[in-house]
Amino acid sequence: MMKRSLSLLFAAVMALATMAHEGMWLLTKLKQINEAEMQKLGFKLTAEDIYAINRSGLKDAVVRLGGGFCSGEMVSAEGLFLTNHHCGYDAVQGLSSVENDYLTNGFWAMDRKQELPAGFGVSFLQRIDDVTDKVLAELNDGMSEADRNNKVQEVGAKLKAEITGNGMSADFKVMFEGNEFYLFIYKTYRDVRLVGVPPSAIGKFGGDTDNWMWPRHTGDFAMFRVYTGPDGEPADYNEANVPFKPAHHFPVSIAGVKEGDFAMVMGYPGSTDRFLSSQGVKLALDIEQPSRVKIRRAKLDIYEEFMQADNKVRIQYASKHASVSNYWKYFIGQQRGLKRLKVYDKKKAQEDELMAWVNANPERKKQYGDIITLLERGYGERTKFEKANTYMQEAAFGSEAIILGFRLYGLKMQLATDPKDAAKVSAAVARVQAAAEEFWKDYNPATDQKVTATMFRMIHEDVERDLQPPVMTTIEKKFKGNFDAWARAMFSTSILTDKKRLDAFLAKPTLKALEKDLGFQAAEGCLNHYRNILGPAIDASQQDLDRGYRLMVAAMREMDPNRSWYPNANSTMRLTYGTVGSYVPMDGAFYNFETTHRGVLEKEDPTNDEFIVPARQKELLLKKDFGRYANEKGDLILCFISNNDITGGNSGSPVLNGNGELIGIAFDGNWEAMSGDIAFEPELQRTISVDIRYVLWTIDKFAGAGHLVNEMTVVERKPVVEEVKVEVAPVTPAPAKPAKPVKK
Repeated sequence: MMKRSLSLLFAAVMALATMAHEGMWLLTKLKQINEAEMQKLGFKLTAEDIYAINRSGLKDAVVRLGGGFCSGEMVSAEGLFLTNHHCGYDAVQGLSSVENDYLTNGFWAMDRKQELPAGFGVSFLQRIDDVTDKVLAELNDGMSEADRNNKVQEVGAKLKAEITGNGMSADFKVMFEGNEFYLFIYKTYRDVRLVGVPPSAIGKFGGDTDNWMWPRHTGDFAMFRVYTGPDGEPADYNEANVPFKPAHHFPVSIAGVKEGDFAMVMGYPGSTDRFLSSQGVKLALDIEQPSRVKIRRAKLDIYEEFMQADNKVRIQYASKHASVSNYWKYFIGQQRGLKRLKVYDKKKAQEDELMAWVNANPERKKQYGDIITLLERGYGERTKFEKANTYMQEAAFGSEAIILGFRLYGLKMQLATDPKDAAKVSAAVARVQAAAEEFWKDYNPATDQKVTATMFRMIHEDVERDLQPPVMTTIEKKFKGNFDAWARAMFSTSILTDKKRLDAFLAKPTLKALEKDLGFQAAEGCLNHYRNILGPAIDASQQDLDRGYRLMVAAMREMDPNRSWYPNANSTMRLTYGTVGSYVPMDGAFYNFETTHRGVLEKEDPTNDEFIVPARQKELLLKKDFGRYANEKGDLILCFISNNDITGGNSGSPVLNGNGELIGIAFDGNWEAMSGDIAFEPELQRTISVDIRYVLWTIDKFAGAGHLVNEMTVVERKPVVEEVKVEVAPVTPAPAKPAKPVKK
């Protein structure tokens, strides 16, 4: 009886430990809010070890890719960093050709001279400044919401301008829906080079079928190196550049993880809408998400048709297909989750509770009484234009030729206002040439022609006629409503669809030629329609929404001041912590916290591109040639799950143990919690990570690039088993207005 009681007690404690830990925390608040709970869960360091202004810390090893499309982690003193395969996919695709197909075959630099320019930069966070007082000093209660927002941006621009120096910049961020303001200061390094990437059969194993799913067997990683000038400062690519010396790099632990182990993730989550109102949930379910799913599926069908027919097109459109596909499936899952978990009903109940508190006090009612009215009025107006707005974003702007046309708008304005100013015309031409140079490399006119005809046909069929772009009149009158005929005529004549035609035009640009071009006519019409019709309509409704959400956040924080609050994700560095743990996805099912090499062999299907296993990998797996990367049972662990709170932008983030050592790389969320960006689900939310041992095994054993592992600080000690003690404090997220998810 005593043994059974102890087992039940342990089970209860473990259940509490593996409940997902909500919160994407600002590093400046860790000491005040999170340190004590983190240490109870197994964190061995302090908040100052993570972030301190006057000394290096863990945050100095966290990398922001580009403007924040993904995250990464430094793993050597020589500038080496890891991120996800899908984060490096665009760079690898750009370096690939039919002759050198790095997407299919992988790439490994056996010495530093073989490393290839990646085409993107990386940034390191220097510090975070709370500038709330400076901004609020410029605001007053008599301002309209538009004037208030304009003043906020004006002050933010001035604060950003104060940050100067080589590679130095700042992002001004609005937090808690306009109630707090922060400045994030970065240093950016422009010379990044590809060091290694596994073949897609490893890096994308499972493809779209396994995307957002657990259990997973994907080696989702890629390796790059940061370079600086000889003086250690940011510099453009140059053969004389030297490897970057980071202030900190993560030791890599191959001790492995077990159920209940502490895990934390640091990175750059893109956007969350945790307190999207019930009206916002309804709009997403009724209009926005079904529209995005329908349009993206149509585009994917066309991409796949042409990619399967031509190997060159397969490489050209690999990254584009992956980008469209990722959030096509995301929106399907989010709709499913929102409905299954009855998120609308939960949001409505929360709003009713809030307004009951507001209306119970005359002063509160005076200050916050209009929250629901503002939200209902804002969403009422937005609903009128949401489908048209979504179709413009996804369908009209899904045509590559239309997007290239936008790049010529500046040249058109120069030709219209002052065509005799040769210097300005030449500068405008140069900007178009720079954009077009990258455009043509990965462009297939036949593919885009079918996409363009299909996208505009869908707009014509699904959007109210008075909200459609003006090109519809041309198609209806001149082409009798035949979208294929219109696209055929446009693609056979337009400067936007052929390099030779564009080059000839740019050599002698004239306003008349541009205005007669069918492609530019469509592009300019779409741009003006979006700017002058849909944009102002959406902006008008946004004024009410901005004020409604700002008041709602303030009211909720005032109603419950003792709770720990965090701002919604907005591509700034955050930390989330929790534990490694299994979960029950549905009645009658159980998902273990880790997967092994056996899953790759079980899923193998040589007839399906998503589940092909490279011959060398299969040979090594069958031999169980895992070396020091095997666990105590002799298995190779591929992936594991933890209850960390992440979203798009966190892809590539380091997953760290209690000692601040790297144990994995975060790369996905789970299907059962796809509604998590809007409503956090503590029993279901899981982060899927590739185990660092699988990463090292792939580099060392599979690729034969052990010199890269030798460059890292590898920790081999076994973890110490400790009693699990958990005390979980209540956590409430900050509200957010509707935001679109970023690329995973």
